[in-house]
Formats: sequence, structure tokens, C-alpha cells
Amino acid sequence: MAQVVTPLSWGLLWLFLGVPSALSSAGEQRLELSLNGKWRLSNSNRSLLLPAEVPGCVHSALQQQRYIEDPYFRFNDLLYRWIALDNWTYTTTFTGSPQIRVKHKVLLIFDGVDTIASISLNGIILGKTDNMFRRYDFSVRDLLNDGDNVLEVSFFSPILYASKRWKAHSSYTVPPECPPDVQKGECHVNFIRKEQSSFSWDWGPSFPTVGLWKGVRLEAFDILQFIQLSSLPLYNHSCSQWRLQAELLVDVVQTFDGKVELSIPELDSKQTFQMRFLQGRLNYNFTLNINQSREVKLWWPSGHGDQPFYLLTVRGFLGRFLILSKESKVFFRTVELVQEPVVGSPGLSFYFRVNGRKVFLKGSNWIPAHSFQDQVTPASLRNLLRATADANMNVLRVWGGGVYEQDLFYDICDELGIMVWQDFMFACAMYPTEDDFIQTVREEVAQQVQRLKSHPSIIIWSGNNENEAALATNWFSIPASLKLMYIKDYVTLYVNNIRQIVQEEDPSRPFLVSSPTNGAESEQEGWVAENPYDPRYGDVHFYSYVLDCWDWKTFPRTRFASEYGFQSWPSFSTLQSVSVQEDWSYSSDFTSHRQHHEDGNQQMLQQAALHFILPNSTDPLKRFTDSLYITQVMQAECVKTQTEFYRRSQSEVIEGKGHTMGALYWQLNDIWQAPSWSSIEFGGKWKMLHYFAKNFFAPILPVAFEDDDTLFVYAVSDLNRGLKLRAVVTVHSWSDLDSVCTLTSNLLLVSGGSAVAIFKQSVAALLAGCGRCTRLTCLLTFHLQNEDGIQQGPNNHHFLCSPKDAQGLQRPNITAKVQENDSGFTVTLHSAAVAPFVWLDLGNIPGRFSSNGFLMVTRNATISFEAWCPTSVAELSRSLTVTTLMDVY
Repeated sequence: MAQVVTPLSWGLLWLFLGVPSALSSAGEQRLELSLNGKWRLSNSNRSLLLPAEVPGCVHSALQQQRYIEDPYFRFNDLLYRWIALDNWTYTTTFTGSPQIRVKHKVLLIFDGVDTIASISLNGIILGKTDNMFRRYDFSVRDLLNDGDNVLEVSFFSPILYASKRWKAHSSYTVPPECPPDVQKGECHVNFIRKEQSSFSWDWGPSFPTVGLWKGVRLEAFDILQFIQLSSLPLYNHSCSQWRLQAELLVDVVQTFDGKVELSIPELDSKQTFQMRFLQGRLNYNFTLNINQSREVKLWWPSGHGDQPFYLLTVRGFLGRFLILSKESKVFFRTVELVQEPVVGSPGLSFYFRVNGRKVFLKGSNWIPAHSFQDQVTPASLRNLLRATADANMNVLRVWGGGVYEQDLFYDICDELGIMVWQDFMFACAMYPTEDDFIQTVREEVAQQVQRLKSHPSIIIWSGNNENEAALATNWFSIPASLKLMYIKDYVTLYVNNIRQIVQEEDPSRPFLVSSPTNGAESEQEGWVAENPYDPRYGDVHFYSYVLDCWDWKTFPRTRFASEYGFQSWPSFSTLQSVSVQEDWSYSSDFTSHRQHHEDGNQQMLQQAALHFILPNSTDPLKRFTDSLYITQVMQAECVKTQTEFYRRSQSEVIEGKGHTMGALYWQLNDIWQAPSWSSIEFGGKWKMLHYFAKNFFAPILPVAFEDDDTLFVYAVSDLNRGLKLRAVVTVHSWSDLDSVCTLTSNLLLVSGGSAVAIFKQSVAALLAGCGRCTRLTCLLTFHLQNEDGIQQGPNNHHFLCSPKDAQGLQRPNITAKVQENDSGFTVTLHSAAVAPFVWLDLGNIPGRFSSNGFLMVTRNATISFEAWCPTSVAELSRSLTVTTLMDVY
């Protein structure tokens, strides 16, 4: 914030304007003192006294001072339960300078307190906190000393607090009381406003954190304090004009008249507003009309255009003196959620239109990147989001059981064109509706929407994760006679409060009450639909671990798939860092402990066994590492099949179902080293699924499937223009690297944003035409070409039988040579046979390959490697392992 007023001129200014002399300033208008850094930390009986970093949490402080080991190591999540059961106090001493004390107002600001705390300054209690997701501030000018000041934040155990609130809510239960035993978690998380997954989840540990997880500071000022600037570009279709709705949140010491100037110089747009600033904390709204003679550059999702921005300058004046100057980025874009009748269906569409263009949403679901938020570094955050864009995704759903992400997360999404489906932090539970709970939620929602609504990446708000479905399908065995009471609570929380606040704060984007939901149909049914999983409406979550995932007919042909997926284990190198040799078995106590999904380890092998021979090496370590590999193969193929089904269903409505316009698999990232549904391991290493996602989310994609013994190849296009394409289908023998035959379809126009069948032939006729092939001896690869014969999109494959039944499959005996050139490292592979699921692994060397987990049907292939830290050809050569399907048999 620019400061241009001298001490002398302030005094003259107040006198000239007739402002009471009590407001005269003895220094600059605003001062800030950061209270981040080293604090002191103690537990309830003061048996532990140690330094602690702020921002941070108790677990991190204990680990940094070597009171505990890595909380993620082996069974430490159970060994360290005592931490969250104790009460903790953070203390710091700071000097209150005269320059601060002479200000007319001094605020002590906490950007994030996790969670239940009492705050005191110099022995005087300032107030209490009960919500991890809120900012708190306290007026402290008259409590400051000239010398040392002692600030103390006393935390109460989140586990004991949740239990206490649950016991106080005696009139009726608010389920679920506890997580399933397999999750090894804590109870009653729905009674405390903190990260719901911190009490455990089916993919994560129980670490109920305690601490100052965001910054603490003093702000002192004489006239006003700038708190927040948000901007919403709104488009008037009737007159084809943009206007910018800017909101300025300030804290004013005493009422005065002034003016505010808004400008976007690059668009030749500028307006000045004469106004009265009223004493207190208030929002001030301004509308800046955008010069119609200037063409506005639009923000587009990744794959559909660029992500330009403009600089909005806001300046506030008192007389001729500048008292406020702020710049922020402004992105112009519109977003609509279209729910309208579908031809040939009794249901409604469910798709997003960005800047008037229908967009297929391709992506995944985001969970917290670490159990301890202070350990989420900017580098790790950027790495995960870069991996999202590199895999051709254009959207992430920030799931409702975690946290509202830090500003940097949304800044990077804006920059990369990654759309965000933003849940509010309620998941898989009913919630109380006492007045104090509702009030803290209202503050939480208002603050978060005000903080985040300027980001163009956020395209929708969603009230909760799966709570409509939980009510409708009675997850918690609620007696029928009580269901209406819980529905009333549901409507009170999500409709009458959260939805109301969001719609008041942000008219620029849609709001859904839940996910999954029937959307407009759920609203018609009183906000809780009879069947929120109806594929003819809204979005759907679908999981099945028993049905054959290679059979596309097992999947619902839904309008929008916002959750689906399969588990796999991470790589051995990732597990090695948190385990010891006795843990390296698929049946060890460690592997059982890390699996938080009931029967998950068995389900992975059962699904894999449908199509693969399970590892059976007599070497225990090899059998373990082979099992990890086969779960990743299974997961990648399963999610590939399901995602390709959704992508090819976008242009079809069959029996009233289809017109699918979104595929978001569960889940992108991991919170620790364990089996989960993720495509990226904890630490950033790509699983086989993520390499597959790079292909199955490609802008142009060939998809093959069988129906009644007929092979179809679809061309799927996300382009904004039509393209003439043909399918090229090659038949290979499992026993020979020379292809058997190739078939080519006619050119067909594939419109942008569509899926079109361009090849159709019975499998029997196809194989008969190739002469020496059967389903058991041959397989197919295929790709798309344009009219010039240039390949468009990735190669793809279609197995005519399960690989476990394939005849002629041989050991490929792949050799690998690592080299370095001007563009980086490459790995050249030579294979003696067809090699399915070729997996390159470099252990703990961070980086990623250009391709991995691929089907090798040529003698030679060259793969590039992007190293994320300095390395060498020698180190890569020593570390590189190559695994194929035949190597685990």
C-alpha cells in the first residue's frame, strides 16, 4: 500500500477538513508487525517446552525439535495419538513500539487458528476461536505495553472438544459418530469446524492438528485498514458489455468523506466515486463499466485458449491525499451450468459453458497435500498442479473434507487454466444446526467466498460432499420417522445459510447444494432427491470393485461423473522411506495398517486377477514389488476404460442416458505413503495411472470398445474446430514384433467438442481378414490420422482377450541405455518381444518420463526423462529398472 502523507501534512489535513483532532497521526498511516517465526510451545502439564514455528502445528514442532520421529513412519500415527489428546499453549513475546501504540487503531490478526483456542494478551483474554477456516482479529491498542508484550494462544484438544460438543447435543444423534474401525480414526469430527479428514479417512491417517496454521500479525493504522479487494467481471448479454463489480473491505477509524478511483489502464477504463467511509468494518461495492471500444481478452480453461489478465488499480483519497493504493489481477470470463431438457431423454443436461462455449471437464479430485499444512511447500504445490496440466486435465475438484486451499493454489490454477470445482468443507456426515455452529459457518463461508471469488479458475461452488446421497440412501440407518428432521437440518445449513450467503456474495458462478446431486431436479424434490445417483440428472459418484472394470457396460452412462476410481499401491521407493524390511510383504502388519478401505488390499488383487496372473515369485521382496506393480497396472487400465467410456458418451443419448460432459476421477494426489485411489504418489511421483491420464485426456483421442462382438473406434475431439479424421487399426501377434495387418477407415468430419464413431467391424471378420489371428493370439493398436496422413492424438490399444489368457506372450528381455543431449536425458529401449505395460522406475530420483506403463510393439523406443534435481547419466543408469508384465509372472 502506497504511503505518501508526511506527519506534518496529516495534522494540517485533519484540521482543514474538520476531522476530530483525536485522529491526527504521528507517523505513517499504517504499520504492520509480523508475529510469525519462533514461538514457545508447551503442553498442559508443561512437561514439554520447546520452540515452535508459526505458521505451523504441534506435530511439526515436535518433529523439528526431535521429540518425535517422522509421524508418517510405520505405525507412528497410532503412537502419536497422545498429541491431539493433550492441550497446548503457544506463547510469544514482542516489543510494542511507540510508533504502533500511537496509532488510532491496532488489530491483532490471526489468519488461521487450528482450532479451539483462547487468546490472551498481557494476561487479558481477547476472545476464543472455534473454526479453522476463519480469520480472527482483535482490537488491542489499549492493551499494548511500551516494552514487552506476552501473547498466548491456549489450545484445547480437538478430539475432546468434538466429544464434548457431541455429548452436549443430547436431543438426537448427528451421525456418523465414529469412522469405520479400519480407518483407525477419531470420533465426532462433524462437531468441530476443522479439516474433516484430519480425524482419518479411507485414504489418510488420523492426525487432528493443533496450532497456528496461518500467519499472525499486528496492523496499526490511523485512518483505515485495507482488508481485501475482490473483483467480479460480469457480462451483460443484452448490450454485449462487460462491467467489473469491485468490492473493497476496509476497517475505518472514523467516518469521513473521500473518493475512490478504479481503473484498468490497458482497457482505457476509469471511474471515480465520491463516497462516505463509515466508521467500522464494511464492504464497499463499485461498478466499473468497461470501455466498449476495447476488445476484452478472455480467460480460457487449459486447452481452449490463453489465460490473460488485466491489472485493476484502486486508489482511495482523503482530500488530495492518497490513503489507499491497491493493484490486483482481473480475469474476464463467464461460466454457466446448463441444466436443460435433453432430446430423447426425460432428464436434464448437466454441463458447463465457459465464455459461451460448451466445455468437457477432464480432471480429478484434490485432497489435502499433507496432513500438516505448514509442510505444503510452494514447490510441491506447483509440481502437483503442473502435473495436472501436463496430463491434459482442465479441472480439479477441491473436495469438501479437506481445507480451502491457500491463495497460491488458486493463483497457479488461474495461471495454468485449471478450472476448480470448489466444495465447502462438509463431507460424508450430518451436521448440527445450533445457533453458534451456524453462526461460525456463516462467517467461514462469507470470508472464504470473499477471499476466493476473484479467481476465474473457480467455476462452481458446491455445498458439501455426498451428504444429499447419505440422506437419500440412508447411509446412517436413520429411522424413517426421523428423516424429515434431518432433511430440515440439511436445508437449514446448506440452503438457508450457505447457499444464501454465496448467492449474495457471488452472482458470477453457479452453486450446487451437494455432490453428487440431481441439481435442478433435487431442488424440485425439496433439495434431497429420492435418487441423487440418477444418471439422467446432475453429477454422479460411482465405485464398484467387484464388477469387471474392463466391461464398459458396468459403468453408469451419466451426464457428469465427478467421482470414480480404483485403488493401487504406490511404488516401492515411496514406501521404503516409511517402512522397514519386515514390512515389505503384501500380507504384513504394515500393509494392513496402511490400508484404510475395508478389504481394499484384497479387492485390488481380485480385480487384477480377472485379467492378469498374480505375482507368485518365491522371493518375498520380488513378490511384494511385483504386487505393487500389478495393482498400478490394474488401476491404470480400469480408470482408462471408465474415462474413455465417459469421453465417447458426450455426443450420444442411449435409452435416455448419456450426453456425458465431465470425467473427474478420484483422486489426484496422496496425503501420505499408502494405498489409495491417487494417480500421483505422496512426494510427486507419477503412478502408471497418471501417465495413462495424459493419453486418455488428450485433446484428440481414439477410443475402441466392443459391443456384441463388433469393434468400434470413436474419435473424440476437444478442439474448437472440425477435423477430418480416419482410424488406423493395426493387428499384432503376441508372439511377433512384426505387425500382422493394418486396416484404415474412410475420412470422416469430426466436429469440435464431439465423439464420432469412425470405424466399425465385427471382430471375427477383422481377424479372418488378417489370416493367422485369433482373440488369444493377437491384439490391436490404433490411432487417428488427418487427411494429410499425420497422426492426431496418442496411440491406443485394445486387448482381444485378458493378458493372462494371451498365447505366445514372451519375455521381452528389454535393454535400456541412458543418454544426455541438449534437451535433457533420454532412455533408449530395445525389446525382443511385444511388451505390455513397460514400466521405467528410477527409485528415489525425482522426475518424470515422457511416457510410461506403455505397450511396446516395436523393437526400439526412446523415452525422455525430466529430472527435477541435478543428476547424471551414471546415476540414472545405476538406478533405472524396467519391468514388464512378463517379468512378474
